[in-house]
Amino acid sequence: MGLPLRITFNDKDYVYQIVNSRLINQNTTELELLLNGEKLQLIKENTIWIQKDGEEQLDPNFVQALGRSVSLRLRM
Repeated sequence: MGLPLRITFNDKDYVYQIVNSRLINQNTTELELLLNGEKLQLIKENTIWIQKDGEEQLDPNFVQALGRSVSLRLRM
């Protein structure tokens, strides 16, 4: 795991971490993140990031923002 990363969505700050960022490259279509201490899995379908199964369903726009944030940071 890397350093905690921050994202602001709807005027609220969130801190997340990328789990195993060494396995991420330009062809990666699945991400595993820690958001507020809970694991979150994202899947990229075409150009849209969606949330894989999870206890808490997040706002789809927030999930898209998380996916884009990681994509931009790691040049996916």
